[in-house]
Amino acid sequence: MRLRLPEERPTEPPTGFKIAHPVLSQDGTRAGFTGVSLGGALPYGVVADASCVYGRRHRSPARLCDCGFHCVHERAAAEALLCTAEHRAAVLLDITVLGTYIRFERGFRYASQRVRTATVGPCGCGARAVALADAGWGRPGWRALAAACPGCVRSRTSVPLAGFARLAGDGLRVVAGSGGPGDDQAAPAATVDPGLPDGLGVPELVAEAALLQARLDWFQSRLARLEGSGGQQQGGP
Repeated sequence: MRLRLPEERPTEPPTGFKIAHPVLSQDGTRAGFTGVSLGGALPYGVVADASCVYGRRHRSPARLCDCGFHCVHERAAAEALLCTAEHRAAVLLDITVLGTYIRFERGFRYASQRVRTATVGPCGCGARAVALADAGWGRPGWRALAAACPGCVRSRTSVPLAGFARLAGDGLRVVAGSGGPGDDQAAPAATVDPGLPDGLGVPELVAEAALLQARLDWFQSRLARLEGSGGQQQGGP
């Protein structure tokens, strides 16, 4: 006799948490995420449907397969994954579980999802992030991004947090967290109103100005160094 779990009929879609790497398309016109484990080679958007990563022709999630999106019930459990070295540059996602799902003790495996909020941790130097910049790796057609402060962006390909939310679309909210466990003081500087096509507001302009200033400082320092070396060559014997 096979035991069957009771079928759930929730009045509202369940919610959960997961971590992922933010990605930017090669042409800079689209933004999304890529997973940190199974299915990590397949970037997905804010609203996405799962497919079997093994190429099987069944719907996800199948009981006899590992396919489907995965998330955990508790925010703290997802934040704990950010402590590992390989996941330090990932972001925390607050998601809504859509479609068919299988409930486990610690989380869900499910067919579809909507990413509601992406919380970006601190820059590698420890400062609060204002942008997502090229992380130095990626997938075919997609650049992986990592948190960056104004001083660390320099000339890397980057996008402000609000710009990433705008490119991702579907009402995504991107916030900068301090990186500590249970950080509920995330700055709402990157919230984007989907009704504004250009996403131009005070928070967006502040982030853009910070990036421009950081790049200007970097170019000025390089120019001063080049001028200094040129003067030494002219003054030599």
